[in-house]
Amino acid sequence: MPERRPRRTDPDRRDRIIDACLDVVVASGVSGTSHRRVAAAADVPLGSMTYHFTGMDELLREAFSRHARSVSDRFEERMTAARDAEEARRAVVGLVTADVATSRRDLVLTHELYTLAAREPAFRDITDAWMARSRRALERHFDPTTARLLDALIEGLTIHRALDAPGVLTPADVALVADAVERITPARPARRR
Repeated sequence: MPERRPRRTDPDRRDRIIDACLDVVVASGVSGTSHRRVAAAADVPLGSMTYHFTGMDELLREAFSRHARSVSDRFEERMTAARDAEEARRAVVGLVTADVATSRRDLVLTHELYTLAAREPAFRDITDAWMARSRRALERHFDPTTARLLDALIEGLTIHRALDAPGVLTPADVALVADAVERITPARPARRR
């Protein structure tokens, strides 16, 4: 009787596949992401893909959900640490200048997710949940309308940062972001006439 080889255990395989999917999306875009490319990047047999995921849509949903949670966690941590509106304003500036827009990987993944959700309504629940979580974090310090405006400002400035020439933010860039946040969230409420 031939000797049986021990079965290879790989309890982290599914997570590794999800992480590899994100890497492939960064390198090739959603349109260039395939089971074969992800399996190669994860260093797993191609058959593992169908064992762990029913198809590419499920894998992309898992991968983009992981990305959205990761960015949302950083966002929420920064806003939770703010003790008052002034610290919250500084936190928003930090989100734009030091968190959300600093990693090329995060920028590419975010824009790939937005494009996918714009084309495929089935992915909008990921972006909707992400935006809702961001707004809830902002609403700890700002009214709902201001939170929505700040969320849009953060997204818009992030897009601009992604398209700007690569490089380090200058103090003038940070000052511009701080000015924009201040304009949306004045330190003192406007007087009614």
